[in-house]
Amino acid sequence: MNFPLVSSWLRKFFNHFSGVLPIPIGTFKTLALVAAALGTLAALPAHAGKTLDGIKARGQVICGTNTGLAGFGAADSAGKWSGLDVDVCRAIAAATLGDAEKVKYVPLNAQQRFTALQSGEVDVLSRNTTFSLTRDASLGLHVTGVTYYDGQGFMVPVKSKIKSAKQLKGQTVCVQSGTTTEKNLTDYSKASGLGIKPVVFEQLEAAENAYFTGRCIAYTTDASGLASTRNKVAKVPADHLILPELISKEPLGPMVRRGDDEWFAIVKWVIHGLLEAEEYGITQANVDSLKTTSQDPVVKRILGTSEDTGKLLGLDKEWMGRAIKATGNYGEIFERNVGPNSALGLPRGVNNLWNKGGLMYAFPVR
Repeated sequence: MNFPLVSSWLRKFFNHFSGVLPIPIGTFKTLALVAAALGTLAALPAHAGKTLDGIKARGQVICGTNTGLAGFGAADSAGKWSGLDVDVCRAIAAATLGDAEKVKYVPLNAQQRFTALQSGEVDVLSRNTTFSLTRDASLGLHVTGVTYYDGQGFMVPVKSKIKSAKQLKGQTVCVQSGTTTEKNLTDYSKASGLGIKPVVFEQLEAAENAYFTGRCIAYTTDASGLASTRNKVAKVPADHLILPELISKEPLGPMVRRGDDEWFAIVKWVIHGLLEAEEYGITQANVDSLKTTSQDPVVKRILGTSEDTGKLLGLDKEWMGRAIKATGNYGEIFERNVGPNSALGLPRGVNNLWNKGGLMYAFPVR
C-alpha cells in the first residue's frame, strides 16, 4: 500500500465532498484519523528487514563471490580477498555494520552461485553475474544494479593467426557450462553459420587449462574474464590475443533474494551511492573534509550532514560516508581493480559515468 497516496486522496476527498454529501460528521472524523495515522506511518523510519537483522546478529555480511577471478573476486596466498565485486561487499559491510572488514567470502562456481543465494547460505551474490530476463523472473532473486557492463569475447593464441571471431568456423572453443556464455556461443555460431564446436567444462579452471594446453583453438567468456585469465594463467600474456568482437551484452552486478525489500534497497542504494559519489567528486581521501566544508546540497545529503537518508533504509545517517571511506567511489574501485593502471589494464569505456560518455548513471540519493 502506498500510504502517502492514500492519505493524500483522503484529504482531497474531504475538501471536495465536505458540505456536498450527507455523510455524518463522525464518519469524517474517523476518516481524518485514518488519514493522519497513514501519514504518520509513512514518515516512520524503515524497518531494517530480516536479512539485515541476521547480519547484525552475526556481525558479518556473507558475500558469495568468484572462486578466483583476478580483478573481480580472488584471494591471495594469505587469504585476503580483493577485486571490484569484493569491494562492493566491503562497501555494503561498511554501510551496514560500520566496518568493511566484517565480510565472510564464500567462493562459488557458476553452478553453485544461485542455489547458495536462494538457500540463504549467502546474503548477497557479488560475483560477475549477468542480469537476464530468465534469471530475474525465474530464480526468486532480485538484480540490484550494474557494477560492470561487459560483453562476451574470444581469446586465441597469437600463433593461430586468427584476427576475427568470423575465422572460428568449424573450430573448437572451450567454454564453461551453466553460464550465459555457453548459450551465447551456441546462438552466435548458429546465427553466423560458423559451426563452432563447443568443448564444455563444469569448472572455470578446467576450461582455462584446456585452452592453454591446446585442447581448443579459442576460449570464450566475458571480455573482462578473458583479460583476467590472460593476466593470471598465461605463462606469457602477450602470446594470447583477445579478439575485437563482442557477441553479447553482459550487464554484471550483485543479486539478492526476493522477499526482503529492505535488504534489496540497501544493496541497490550502496551501488548508486558509490556512483553518485564519483559524479560529485567525493573520494576516499576527501570524504572526511567534505563533511565539514562542502556546501553542495547533493554532497551533504550523500554524507548525511543535511538530511538523514539512512533512516529510510534502516541505517544511520553516515551509512554512505562510511562506504566511500572504506572503498572510495565507483571510479576509484574500478581503477584500483581493473582499470588501465591495474594488472588487467581494462579501459573505462562504457563503464564511465554517463556525463563522460559511459553508461553509469546513478539514481539520485535524495
